[in-house]
Amino acid sequence: MPKMSFGGVIEEIVTREEYPLERARETLQGERIAVIGYGVQGPAQGLNLRDNGFDVRVGLPPERTRSWGKALRDGWVDGKTLLPLEAAIADATIVLFLVSDAGQRALWPVLEPKLDDGNAIYFSHGFSVTYRDQTGVVPAPNVDVILVAPKGSGSSVRANYLAGSGINSSYAVYQDATGRATDRALALGIGIGSGFLFPTTFEKEVHSDLTGERGILMGALAGVMEAQYETLRTHGHSPSEAFNETVEELTQSLIRLVGQKGMDWMYAHCSATAQRGALDWKPRFKSAVIPLFEELYARVVSGDETRVVLEANGAPDYQDRLAEELREMRESEMWQAGEVVRSLRPESTDGP
Repeated sequence: MPKMSFGGVIEEIVTREEYPLERARETLQGERIAVIGYGVQGPAQGLNLRDNGFDVRVGLPPERTRSWGKALRDGWVDGKTLLPLEAAIADATIVLFLVSDAGQRALWPVLEPKLDDGNAIYFSHGFSVTYRDQTGVVPAPNVDVILVAPKGSGSSVRANYLAGSGINSSYAVYQDATGRATDRALALGIGIGSGFLFPTTFEKEVHSDLTGERGILMGALAGVMEAQYETLRTHGHSPSEAFNETVEELTQSLIRLVGQKGMDWMYAHCSATAQRGALDWKPRFKSAVIPLFEELYARVVSGDETRVVLEANGAPDYQDRLAEELREMRESEMWQAGEVVRSLRPESTDGP
């Protein structure tokens, strides 16, 4: 595996050149892959594997008509590549366990007895195995336990694949019963369209993932945006001005520069006034939030955050309460302003 330097830290990564699709197909020749779950990651990973020529079927409880109907619309064939849950598991040599974390706890007693010697159970999140004292997900010693975790949503995994690029993914082996677990993980990672793969462990994956989601990727980002928007509004700025200075300029301009060549590149392409102010205030924001991130990380490692997730997601009224929370966000002044601003964006004149 090639070694790459990240700020002086040497890591081994796996690229498509190192592990091409042809090698992935050879590795998984004769393997029958079952995708269990068709919500967030299931459609993207299943479709990418299917399009890349792997033997894939989807397993779902047939009473879940919404997921079943979506799978049919995506081209899975009832009775052939779309099967009842238990039938799909029984026929598979590799099971991609892609239901929600709470769903994995509920389905594990159904799935686990159907795993035969030498099968592989695949996760895209280290949650269930790492917090097995809470989930009960304890694989038998006769199966490979592997992980490939795309660093993006399922819709991004699919969109990037169709665009010819890929979402980077981490991979891990928790248990190697066959001696082939690493090869299986890498082949599946390439098969789902990963840009490159970097090694991790189940524990590190879930610790970083839960911290990131609650932190800068979602929770902190939304919270800081709301704080700045409300401050500007309190001081008399209009909703349009507050939203543009808080969200629109970030998402439509600055973050794209960061994605291209890094934070310094973005700073270099802003005014001298913006540069000076940002460089002066950056350490103050950092020192203010480090204690919060330390508290968050400690709660993740201790399992406190996972207990909250399992309790909330397992409640019968969870979807109703989630819909209400998202409705409140959507109907807040800030995001109502955002809806108007988005509607006023000029249509793209870029070619296909």
